[in-house]
Amino acid sequence: LRVNNAAEGSDRKVLTAGGKDAGLRLDVYLTSQDASLSRSQVQKWIEQGRIEIDGAVCRRPSRRLKPEEVVSYSRPRPVPYRLFPEAIPLSVVYEDEAILVIDKPAGMVVHPAAGHGTGTLVHAVLAHCRDLSGIGGELRPGIVHRLDKETSGLLVVAKSDEAHRRLAEQFKSRLVSKTYQALVFGDVREEMGRIEKPVGRHPSDRKKMSAVSLRGKPAVTSWRVAERYGEATLLDIRIETGRTHQIRVHLTSVGHPVVGDRTYGNPGRVRNVRNPRIRMLLQLVNRQALHASRLEFAHPLNGRPLAFCSPLPEDVRTVCEQLRCLTTSNKDRSDIL
Repeated sequence: LRVNNAAEGSDRKVLTAGGKDAGLRLDVYLTSQDASLSRSQVQKWIEQGRIEIDGAVCRRPSRRLKPEEVVSYSRPRPVPYRLFPEAIPLSVVYEDEAILVIDKPAGMVVHPAAGHGTGTLVHAVLAHCRDLSGIGGELRPGIVHRLDKETSGLLVVAKSDEAHRRLAEQFKSRLVSKTYQALVFGDVREEMGRIEKPVGRHPSDRKKMSAVSLRGKPAVTSWRVAERYGEATLLDIRIETGRTHQIRVHLTSVGHPVVGDRTYGNPGRVRNVRNPRIRMLLQLVNRQALHASRLEFAHPLNGRPLAFCSPLPEDVRTVCEQLRCLTTSNKDRSDIL
């Protein structure tokens, strides 16, 4: 059986195994020769009969190579993605041929899911980018990490398989630095702290995560007080792990849920705020007051260090400014008395 790859894709690759390659598995050899390929992708191509050795199709990823054997393949052309582009405005912080850094607004879902078949960040990126080279054989953006619908802030998206794979490796190796800001209930006593609690599926509510899950994965959240407002506190937060809903779950577990968090915050918490003016301001927050404010990583292709910052969006910033004025005014009156 021969596969006519030339008709399906361009840039046919022809490689000759050297002496140092003798004994390597076919899938391992190909990924070592082409950094843009993942091992799972190569294995899929082998199963489809797309890889040839000395002109004959090889369907065994474990096939050991011999010196001077010629391995050839060509990439299949990416197939159209099943989603249609949507001309949704995007706040693009940075863009080149490999990546796109976006400042996501609160209320936007990152990836299509049940109940969110349109209007997502992926739909918007499909319309924005005209130079996607494809992820996993599809003309689509590579989503390496996500933000909750109601969380605003910085997000990096890959345009190619190689960029996607290398970014994923950085996230997996915890080489990406992610900083958030959160407005939380209560006057946090310490100036800084660290929360180390496993995060996993809630034991009784499968739609939620929990810090008391029997099957939780290790999770670490560090925080520092940025500003105090009496019955609310603005925190700078860094996460060493990226578990689902990690920040919100961790902060709730220590008694300081994120203001506006309808999933993990106690709905009655805002009604228990003693100061009526602070209570009124906190009631103005109609989404979880959590913002991805800083993102640092190495460029997936050239290794150049990249760092991006995003200020608090207007809705949360306005509330914080008014809380600051109110707190300063109360302190001034206290000093006079």
